[in-house]
Amino acid sequence: MKRAYSPKEIAAKKWVTLPWGEKWSKPFGEPADNASWFISGASASGKSSFVMQLAKELCKYGPVLYLSYEEGVNQSFQRRMDYLGMDEVQGRFRVVTDDSYDELVERLRKPKSPKFVIVDSFQVAVDDAGFSYEKAVELMKRFPKKCFIYISQEDKSQPTGKPARRLRYICDMKVRVMGYKAYCMGRAIGEAGTYYVVWKEGLIQTSNNL
Repeated sequence: MKRAYSPKEIAAKKWVTLPWGEKWSKPFGEPADNASWFISGASASGKSSFVMQLAKELCKYGPVLYLSYEEGVNQSFQRRMDYLGMDEVQGRFRVVTDDSYDELVERLRKPKSPKFVIVDSFQVAVDDAGFSYEKAVELMKRFPKKCFIYISQEDKSQPTGKPARRLRYICDMKVRVMGYKAYCMGRAIGEAGTYYVVWKEGLIQTSNNL
């Protein structure tokens, strides 16, 4: 019979949380360093820039592996890395473009493997790299001390495809990027009404147009 936890045992559990500053803790609280993330947003919403900014911040707390399945390492990806100063995290940030699911598992089994793993996007990972909803869940269970961050395309304001929508439900941190603002939709939430500004100039332009 599987274990059942008592209220006392649950209350006694301790978590290692991300010790980031107010810029991040206000909108996102202080999530566990192994919390799972699901980040979605429409095209041109600022999602890719937000993900790269998050990756740079996480480099302070451990090595980051960025699985760039959707973009690869194209010109826009290069420009984004340049204007966000990703050279400042040289040695803590790595990008791969064609690892299969099985190859990723082998990579993560090695000593000193990345603490944070960004899968961008989940839809392309399913189509091209052998991922599925079940395998995404298996990854999180197999490597419980690591943090997995799944990036999702959107269709009509919802994650594209049933597997992505199922995955969103089980992830700890649900983030939606809209109009250069990133909102935490649960489960760990920062101060009410706050959001992370992805691109200040773009936000001003969008507000003026509205």
